[in-house]
Amino acid sequence: MKSDFLLIGADGGATKVNCWSIEIDESEGFSLGSFQAEKAYSEYPEYDPLFKPVDLKIQLAERESGQIKPTEKEIQQGQAYTSACAAGIIEIARKSNAAKILAGIGMPGLKTGNKRGISAMANGPRMIDYADRIEKLISEAGIELVIPIAHIGSDAYYCGLGEEYARVGQFRNVRNSYYLGGGTGAADALKLDGRLVSLDDIKDWFVKAWEMKCPEGRSVEKYVSSRGIQSIFGEFTNQTVADLNAQSIYPPQIREKAFNGDTAALETLEKVAKYLALLIYERITTLFAGWQGYFELLNPNRTVPQTEHSYKKSVFDNIIIGQRLGDLLRESKNDHVLWNPFIQYLNMLIQESSILDDAARNHYCPMGQFSEERIVISKLREAPALGAGIDAWLNYKEEL
Repeated sequence: MKSDFLLIGADGGATKVNCWSIEIDESEGFSLGSFQAEKAYSEYPEYDPLFKPVDLKIQLAERESGQIKPTEKEIQQGQAYTSACAAGIIEIARKSNAAKILAGIGMPGLKTGNKRGISAMANGPRMIDYADRIEKLISEAGIELVIPIAHIGSDAYYCGLGEEYARVGQFRNVRNSYYLGGGTGAADALKLDGRLVSLDDIKDWFVKAWEMKCPEGRSVEKYVSSRGIQSIFGEFTNQTVADLNAQSIYPPQIREKAFNGDTAALETLEKVAKYLALLIYERITTLFAGWQGYFELLNPNRTVPQTEHSYKKSVFDNIIIGQRLGDLLRESKNDHVLWNPFIQYLNMLIQESSILDDAARNHYCPMGQFSEERIVISKLREAPALGAGIDAWLNYKEEL
């Protein structure tokens, strides 16, 4: 299907929004285009660097009651967020001389009932009219949206869409697969029985990584996200993440320190290897036999996951690691500070498992050794933005 408009995907985060043009090729797969724009919220005069989100309990209570009342400070901060997103989209449209565009947007936070606004956000303002504001700014710039923004999606699901529909996506041509992306936070996606599955639709038996807590009390997300790994190293060295950022010390630099014998770096990566392996094993056993309780739930009021589900006895064809965690593992392949300990932990868990049967153990560990080919590194450098655009395209096709 040939289009007379430009497809754009926008990935909003805690500090900035990243926008890309996207090339449409349904037969070969979607890919990033030639135009990119990144806008920091701090570039806009409404931005308040001292902004503090409304207490999350209040946010959730208002959301539950249907009476969401953003504060004046939230409204002001929200203007910076919407201005940044609209400006990124407009810049790409102008760079490409596109008069018509189709746009998809992903943002963190819980969405409003119509899915076009943000009704609760842990680290930012509530923006119940988020899509409306962006559409207005795009229109005022003289650019036409071929259809309104259908909804605001989540980066985790968009990572899955990217892996399924992109030209180099790792969900393509597999039946069952788990995706774990580690950037600022952790993003999970699943393909089961040949189709993408929304984790919100299977929350009665599958728990997102950020919802789980390790035996030593930290969130699992700490061990599998770039910022989390920094924070663990910071705890060992009495530094904040801001301190480490100022020194340009990120996970790759922590790995270098580990190679040079730095005790704190070695301890950090040992824990990353251990809990990344346990998380992957938890995914493997949950798919095969349902929830086993290897991790505690961060929210004590969350409904305990079920052991019954319709995919039991299934195994993963591959396990995809993406975003900055994927970059770190790619650099670590076969090293002694992260990759080898991770594989050894995972091999031990599977080999000694009382949950998996012989066929499942042999699937993952033929000849008694974990098959490293089961772990694949994502090739998508901008999976959430790509997925946002793909989602917009799929919604557009439904409208035709």
